[in-house]
Amino acid sequence: MSNQHITLLILYYSRHGSTRALADAIAEGATAAGAEVLLRTVADSTRDQEADTAKQPKSDRDIQVSLEDLKNCDALALGSPTRFGHMASSLHAFFETTSTQWLQGSLTDKPAAVFTSSSSLHGGQESTLLSMALPLLHHGMILVGIPYAEPAVHQTRTGGGPYGASHLSQHQETSLSEHEQQCAEALGRRLVTTASRLKKEQNLGKHH
Repeated sequence: MSNQHITLLILYYSRHGSTRALADAIAEGATAAGAEVLLRTVADSTRDQEADTAKQPKSDRDIQVSLEDLKNCDALALGSPTRFGHMASSLHAFFETTSTQWLQGSLTDKPAAVFTSSSSLHGGQESTLLSMALPLLHHGMILVGIPYAEPAVHQTRTGGGPYGASHLSQHQETSLSEHEQQCAEALGRRLVTTASRLKKEQNLGKHH
């Protein structure tokens, strides 16, 4: 358990519930590690609405993220379904509103991780994870993946890998596999332990 109070912001966009399932698994791992978890989503952009006008995003279960949530968190997990190898436009649009936080360095030196889901094995998971990492790097965040020391990374035959948590959602299957669940929980724990260590070092630095 962490002896530092850590707030993990899990920010995601989900259409059919697969990315949300990963968010919940990351939250389980983080909560078990002693963190306070904030599950947040983003508003639909026009392009995402046009992509599936018959369905509403199931991520509306959680409230919409605010810039204050971003500023006040100790760590961030960012999740999106694949959109031709990139994050959903709704999530990208939110980051286009974070220039003030970038100028202020609000996220600098905070740990971050990424997660995604796709409906096919080679549906662009890795490129989506890497594309989501780009705005986090511009914000000066410290990227955290899932090391190969985690057995599930070796064992999985669906989602989960060193770049971040992921889910293979064939036939819109939102239930995570055992290894996908384990990878996501491990990512949540690693974010919390990393944030705790960084916060401890920063607090020690203030007293020297």
